[in-house]
Amino acid sequence: MNAEHAIRRAQVYSFLTGACLYPDSNWLEDFPAAAAIATELNLVPGDSAALPVINISLEELQSEYRQTFGLAGSQCYETEIGLPHEFRQSQEMADIAGFYQAFGFRTGGAVRERPDHLAAELEFMSVLALKEALALAHGNREQAEICQDAQRKFLNDHLARWVGLVPASLTRLSPPIPVDAIWTKPYLGLTRFCAEFTLADARRLGVQPQHNSPAEIAPTPFNPDFSCESCPAIEELG
Repeated sequence: MNAEHAIRRAQVYSFLTGACLYPDSNWLEDFPAAAAIATELNLVPGDSAALPVINISLEELQSEYRQTFGLAGSQCYETEIGLPHEFRQSQEMADIAGFYQAFGFRTGGAVRERPDHLAAELEFMSVLALKEALALAHGNREQAEICQDAQRKFLNDHLARWVGLVPASLTRLSPPIPVDAIWTKPYLGLTRFCAEFTLADARRLGVQPQHNSPAEIAPTPFNPDFSCESCPAIEELG
């Protein structure tokens, strides 16, 4: 265990948290610093951390986000990918919420997202890594081990099981892009980097999560009893 190592992992997870949300700043400017940390930690291959010079404005980046994820952005939610039915969806959401509650992590604030959003799960990993670092800095190895064990379990049960499906899903939805041109679609490059970093971190912790191949994945079936009538957006559209 190493406090500095945990802090630097937390920095990368924190960067990814913001970058995976609708951009209010140009995260491409911060990517080289995050990639350098990930490379120094040996948690990504060099080609994933290599960002070509991309001069696009914040407005263009926002447009890229909308084009990549659409209005619903279902690829960004764990329980929208590959679950057999909506009842399992509820079970998984409850399990994620249980992890969060156990460590005092609450979703909400100025930017609100579901607990199973990719950004929320990345931020939780950042918080756990920071808690681990704080415990180590105070010589509390028992607490640090609790935080590290929580990271293993959360990666194994949730984040590492599906994070690789996000770039795979985006690749299937877009025209073929050569590997050396992947950063012409910033969010495809970002999600690939995110998946490689997260899965390498999982392996570092001894986690080998089970997950389906992209070819076996289908969207979680829609609940036929679901109604949009109570959604505030309906009033805006009306």
